[in-house]
Amino acid sequence: MQIGEVATRTELSLRTIRHYEETGLVTPSARSQGGFRLYTEGDVARLMVIRRMKPLGFTLDQMRDLLDATDRLDGGAVLDAEERGALLDRVRAYRQAADEQVEKLRIQLSRAEDFADTLRARLPQDAPATRTA
Repeated sequence: MQIGEVATRTELSLRTIRHYEETGLVTPSARSQGGFRLYTEGDVARLMVIRRMKPLGFTLDQMRDLLDATDRLDGGAVLDAEERGALLDRVRAYRQAADEQVEKLRIQLSRAEDFADTLRARLPQDAPATRTA
């Protein structure tokens, strides 16, 4: 699929996808005869991992590191027990960091909801919203 379809499916901008290509996070699987980037379902899945990591505050280097670990684990190459264990430890560390960030976001969301409730309670129930010029 071409970059426009990938952008639609991933909800990433064309510019963002190109940036991730420039930084080496994702590489189009092929190019058309006209030079257009062509992506596979695997490329889309990779972009979705990146998209999910970004709001959790992971850096591009961390994204690259996790993708490298998962690529090696999923690559089909025979890994000795030590190497496989080290890769799994890296993935576990990212899972733990993600879990910690999710908990921080839950706390922030709870506080934001409390704030919105406080504001809502200050407004008369039957008063329509007014505009200010």
